[in-house]
Amino acid sequence: MPAPSLAVSRETDIAVVGAGAAGLYAALCAAREHASVVLVSATPLAQTASYWAQGGLAAALAPDDSAELHLRDTELAGRGLVRRSAAEILVADAPDCVRDLQALGVRFDADSSGGLALGLEGGHSVRRVVHAGGSATGRRVVRQLSALVAAEPRIAVLEGARARALWRSHERCAGLICDDGQIIAAGAVVLGTGGAAAMWARTTNPPGSQGVGLLLAHQVGADLADLELLQFHPTAVIGIAGREGFLVTEAIRGEGATLHDSAGERFVDELAPRDEVSRAIQARLLQSGEQSVGLDMRAVDPAHFPNVVSALRDAGLDPTRELIPVAPAAHYTMGGIVADLHSQSTLPGLYAVGESSCTGLHGANRLASNSLSECFVFARRAVAHALAEPAPARQAPSITELQQLSELPAPPIGNAATRDALWRDAGIVRSADGLQRLLDNPHPLVRAIARCALTRTESRGAHQRSDHPQRDPSLDGRHVVVHNGPHAGAEELLTSAEQIDWQAWT
Repeated sequence: MPAPSLAVSRETDIAVVGAGAAGLYAALCAAREHASVVLVSATPLAQTASYWAQGGLAAALAPDDSAELHLRDTELAGRGLVRRSAAEILVADAPDCVRDLQALGVRFDADSSGGLALGLEGGHSVRRVVHAGGSATGRRVVRQLSALVAAEPRIAVLEGARARALWRSHERCAGLICDDGQIIAAGAVVLGTGGAAAMWARTTNPPGSQGVGLLLAHQVGADLADLELLQFHPTAVIGIAGREGFLVTEAIRGEGATLHDSAGERFVDELAPRDEVSRAIQARLLQSGEQSVGLDMRAVDPAHFPNVVSALRDAGLDPTRELIPVAPAAHYTMGGIVADLHSQSTLPGLYAVGESSCTGLHGANRLASNSLSECFVFARRAVAHALAEPAPARQAPSITELQQLSELPAPPIGNAATRDALWRDAGIVRSADGLQRLLDNPHPLVRAIARCALTRTESRGAHQRSDHPQRDPSLDGRHVVVHNGPHAGAEELLTSAEQIDWQAWT
């Protein structure tokens, strides 16, 4: 990293880190309120993890649907760990966010009468998932929001820039430093940096999903929670060079695709919540010794999912003629930076939105397509809260503060050994022996995941312990929270500065 100038490079009302769906929408919401915004994006716009999202937005829009029904499905999928207050906000606000995205120019798929075409996905009792371009929802949404951000004069976009560390001053987050030495002073910082599923060897995520935002926040004293709760998507393509981990959207099963074992038998309800389907596939693979099961989508109209069909054909697979080899892969981090109902972390002035946050909404198993809805609902709430707060006193940072900021270590990135270790010891089924091995891993987030997983001595949703195979009712509604002191340094995580507590959220 170039040596910082030890002077503030930019001042802004809101600094947003991450240009996925949540970050882009947060930036636009702030600009609509006439706030100045600096958007820090490690990749060029429209190349983030959200771009590849095949799922849609879950919202109660159909005549036979309601917020109450959406809430019931969310809580059922979340296995007794959903924070009801967060879920109530999501189901109430999601329809309006869909309408707002339409007003911003996002074109969602329409049915024959011109209304929104609603898809059915696992865990949903009715059709309520809005898509764009079939399974190209993330691409369509991020592309449109990126264009709006690029054209908005109130938003300064720093492409190819990475946040190296956050700046804590007077017991609040006051800004950040980038890896090129730029220091950004901000009234509030919004982290939309995504999850950590790319830290596992088999994953549906792009390489950048390394939990960087979690470490940035924890380094300055923000709490983390539910790190043991990593969702595995049941249908990721495996064994195909260049397409390993390619996600075949759940919506395809909603339109009639089925799963078959090596004997050709169906063995699971394809539209059960993801934790059930993933465990059923894993059990069948262990029983048969095979590496994959077959996804039969021959009865599904390929015109409804053009990008999936095209990608499979490019890999030499014809989904209209043959079964597709699939197996579970690490997909979505339910845990993250502890956030309240306004997306504010435990450090004032620091907000977390999207997959980097943990509001408790998803519980122990995320309901399909609630995540994109969460991005928009809680990004809007984060910005509204940040801008409604009294403006913090803008004081020039001292040389000492700037020197400390420049010396904070950048979050580490996992390597192949880290990914293999997590897949082996914190995969679909875990045990105390494997998790204990992870406590010696050099990566601080791996150690944090292991400690959380060891603390939850039960099986619940995405967290399955072979040595504790039953759910413990006494842990309903209780979350594993990791505390740390400010400026502890990444390598001090889970050493003397670390504490883990059980907390109940309402």
